[in-house]
Amino acid sequence: MPDAPPAPGAPPTRPAPDGADPPPAAAASPRDAPPAASRNAAGVRSTAGRSWRRMVAGGPDALVVAGYLGLAAVLTAGQWGRPDRLFHQAGDQILFEWMLARAARAVVEGDNPLRSTALNAPDGVNLMANTSVLGLGVPLTPVTLLLGSQVAFLVAVVACLAGTATAWYVLLRRRFVDSRAAAAVGGLLCGFAPGMVAQAGAHLHMAAQFLLPPILALVFHPRRDRVVRRGVLLGLLVAYQVFLGEEVLLFLALAAGVFVVAYAVADPPAARRHAPALLGRISVGAAVAAPLLAYPLWFQFLGPGHYRGMPFHTHGYQLDLASFTASARQTVLGDPYLPGLLAPNATEENSFFGPGLLVLAGVVAVWLWRRPLVRALVVCGALFALLSLGAQIRLDGAPTSVPGPYRLVADLPLLDLAVPARFPLVCVPVLGILVALSLDRIRAVSVPAVPVRLLWGGAVAAALLPLTPTPIRTVPVWPVPAIVADGGWRAYVPEGRTVVAVPPVTGAGPSPAMLWSARTGLAFRAPGGYFIGPTAPGDPTARWGAPDRPTAALLRRVVETGEVPVVTDADRRAAVADLRHWRAALVVQGGLHLGDPVRRTVDALLGPGRPVDGAWVWDVRPLV
Repeated sequence: MPDAPPAPGAPPTRPAPDGADPPPAAAASPRDAPPAASRNAAGVRSTAGRSWRRMVAGGPDALVVAGYLGLAAVLTAGQWGRPDRLFHQAGDQILFEWMLARAARAVVEGDNPLRSTALNAPDGVNLMANTSVLGLGVPLTPVTLLLGSQVAFLVAVVACLAGTATAWYVLLRRRFVDSRAAAAVGGLLCGFAPGMVAQAGAHLHMAAQFLLPPILALVFHPRRDRVVRRGVLLGLLVAYQVFLGEEVLLFLALAAGVFVVAYAVADPPAARRHAPALLGRISVGAAVAAPLLAYPLWFQFLGPGHYRGMPFHTHGYQLDLASFTASARQTVLGDPYLPGLLAPNATEENSFFGPGLLVLAGVVAVWLWRRPLVRALVVCGALFALLSLGAQIRLDGAPTSVPGPYRLVADLPLLDLAVPARFPLVCVPVLGILVALSLDRIRAVSVPAVPVRLLWGGAVAAALLPLTPTPIRTVPVWPVPAIVADGGWRAYVPEGRTVVAVPPVTGAGPSPAMLWSARTGLAFRAPGGYFIGPTAPGDPTARWGAPDRPTAALLRRVVETGEVPVVTDADRRAAVADLRHWRAALVVQGGLHLGDPVRRTVDALLGPGRPVDGAWVWDVRPLV
């Protein structure tokens, strides 16, 4: 981070010459500070200290990381060894299980990782235009192949939560604080805040934030030498982050821009001093990332199956002002009903910091306001919190007449695709850094040291304990039918033909075909699915799933109403045409005891089916 005036009571320092280490500053505790570490005038640790590899390799630092891993494992406990359970947003988990299985298959078979015809047959899906999380799926290939897509998904959730907490812990320990405990608490908040837990249960692309701290460490490096080397590393990390989550990268870029402007206003001399090196690193990073991302981004925006816009109105996904002081559902004090009034859905409870943490952050801001770093952080966090309130601010579930600042940027390119309710995810590391800075500063208090430290430690504990996360909620799911799981379908499906799951979902609902495909390692091709694609071959307007076919629409109505319609000869002819379009060979319905109206409708369309290995099947080869 850029330089700032020395803290009160610190010995005077002079700026270090270019290419030299900053002068050492007085450590708050020689016992806790690493021997080779030094700090610049801003109190930011220089990179002369221990490397992050040594930090996480053993000793107390390894215990901190182990604690993060243990907590993440506890939060996912509801699914380990339970193939009949999914996290509460079942459709999202099915999507990401399928993406992980697809990445593993692409690695093994050398397929194009940016597109697949295993779903939405025969047209396929533009995976780059969806949340393919190749940055997780490729490294997790051995896990996916050996233990299946569900275990791979759970490992990914643990890696995202614990990895993000660890990355922030390392950055805090190396750049911001001397106290290991302060860094550990800050990392805990950054990795396991209510918004992070809410996203982790459904959106791997939003929870995978473990590259953000190293990216920021390179962008705001305190030294001004080795611009090219650090720029190259920056470009490689940015390129990798694109394959984890582009929306998170967009938020990072916006937040960094706001931080830079706010810091330049707070400390113009330091900003001028560091601007050339900062711009140089960013320029080199852009030059490195551009050729790596040129083809994937072209494929995303112009390749087969690309789309324009979003299939939902992002403006409607906003947070209620009261959500910032409320308790999220996935916390020890969580209310199962109130958050539903204050957030668009259970996965977007991204604020819910509680009154204690917000009051604590306000006290820290006033206490450390003299530091330009703190001023810039407060401006950044406050701005993104305000943007999350949408174009018209809501309070306690009701709209007010107060316009929100989001309306000023809602139609800007890229921002028009971002979900406003996710902007508070920027506030999470802001709060984590402020808490860590306060705990580190309180260690320097001399008289009376012990009472003040105990008092402040108690205040931090009182603010954070209500945010303690609880295991992510799960819901039941019908297991993959034995005819699919054991490969019995192969006797009916020749090469080039598909398995049609009933009902063939074409909208935003959970897709049984995707779950069966993921759990069998994409063994068969299937129509439909849960993804974003174009409305029609000549219309790139975004929609959920594949364009509607008459039979899919008919069966979806049966699912929604539970009523068996009168099936006409026109319906039967349309069903045969749809099966031919899907290149179907076998129609399979699982969960029989819940789908009798659907089964009876399919019988009327295709003729009587028969039960085989835990499912009702229709061999449609004679029809198509």
